[in-house]
Amino acid sequence: MPLPRLDTARHPPHWDRQAGIATAQTRLHEVQVQAVDIARLAPLIGVERMETVEHVAEVAHAALAGRAVININSAAAGGGVAEMLMSLLSYVRGAGIDARWLVISGDHAFFETTKRIHHGLYGGPGDGGPLGEFERRHYEQVLHENANELLVVVRRGDVILLHDPQPAGLARVLAAAGARVFWRCHVGCDVPNEWTRRAWEFLRPYLDGVSEYVVSRPAFAPPWADPAGVTVIPPSIDPFSPKNQPMSHRTVHMTLGYVGLVGDGSHRPDVPFAHGDGSPGRINRHADILQTGPPPPPEAPLVVQVSRWDHQKDMDGVIAGFAEHVDPRLGAHLVLAGPIVTGVADDPDARVVLEQCIVRWRQLPHSERSRIHLACLPMADPDEQAAIVNALQRHARVVVQKSLAEGFGLTVTEAMWKARPIVASAVGGIVDQITDGEHGLLLGDPADLAGFGRAIASLLTDPQEAARLGRNAQLRVTEEYLGDRHLVQYGLLFAGAH
Repeated sequence: MPLPRLDTARHPPHWDRQAGIATAQTRLHEVQVQAVDIARLAPLIGVERMETVEHVAEVAHAALAGRAVININSAAAGGGVAEMLMSLLSYVRGAGIDARWLVISGDHAFFETTKRIHHGLYGGPGDGGPLGEFERRHYEQVLHENANELLVVVRRGDVILLHDPQPAGLARVLAAAGARVFWRCHVGCDVPNEWTRRAWEFLRPYLDGVSEYVVSRPAFAPPWADPAGVTVIPPSIDPFSPKNQPMSHRTVHMTLGYVGLVGDGSHRPDVPFAHGDGSPGRINRHADILQTGPPPPPEAPLVVQVSRWDHQKDMDGVIAGFAEHVDPRLGAHLVLAGPIVTGVADDPDARVVLEQCIVRWRQLPHSERSRIHLACLPMADPDEQAAIVNALQRHARVVVQKSLAEGFGLTVTEAMWKARPIVASAVGGIVDQITDGEHGLLLGDPADLAGFGRAIASLLTDPQEAARLGRNAQLRVTEEYLGDRHLVQYGLLFAGAH
């Protein structure tokens, strides 16, 4: 029996300041996912891996016996979780499993609270605001309204994956309805501190009904969790998604020329690309770019960081490190690119971080501003935005990810897949992907701006070494971080969800 279709309309809640809760109904949104046959990975993964994923798909299909696998998060676009869900669920549906993706809604105050928890799990204070009784009551009320609609959809025996802090408060009510509930945490911190403890203290009452925790790294598990109830599943990329699919040099240059990230003075037509389901698309929107003078010329070495506008990505530090420690005589330009700040519903900090970057940029001398470019990428069509990122990463001479903390770092995985040399901080899941000097260059201290600049310069001046690191990086992704491994791990998890 198919699940009921959800009303995708959204009604902003009316804020009752005396009660401290949202009083209007929220609305769930169901993201439509096309089924894709896992066989398209076969040329990349080989016969043996293909046989394994097909066998596990059969086992999971039999174990689920028609029950749905429902993923719940807080954003349909913008960020690695949404991108992973789109590609993975396409393959899961292609295997004949009823996989669904539901997005909860909330107001600004709800997402301020969950962003505070998010930063806390990373080990930082975020905006420094409270996580007290007021925030708890509002968090519970918003999720109560979402739960009222979810209970119409969820059937006894369904498997539920709640992604990150935003929907964590749904665990108990869904478990009481007879679902098997897993909490999937994509973020965390290797060394606990007062902020991680505060975040876990807020979340713990809501996670009592969780059957099992799924984390990207062992250190990201809740401190009270029984290790036997923790499954470690690192993320993966889809090599055929718009962000990672093959792209010719000509298409790369046409794309970047059209959106304004690289300039050669010529007019560019709309640029074609393929959506994740294979249907044709066109890039017909431009990036919103802050720069002095023209965009970088096509021949200029490009240093690129693509991230959300997030404090943990330290884009302000990237600007300072490049301006102060990468010699202008190398001719390199820096592009910092993130989504347009209105395009990610669950990230209230984005505008603040972007404004901080703009202030830092404006304080630079004109000569430095002219080689640093801040770009907000269009989000009206997530696949279009992904295709622009694909072109930007492929054109980059060096890709950087100077995060202060990181969950896994899919932007690193994406650049590795494209055989780009990488300079990244030795934090979170980045150290699982990169061995320093073998797959890229790691910064032991993300605050070491001089070391950051030296690492970039070494790759700009030694193309042979840069190419070696890029080849090794691409091979590592092929072996460890394509979707078949991810699907096998999830398949085995579902098969045990009786």
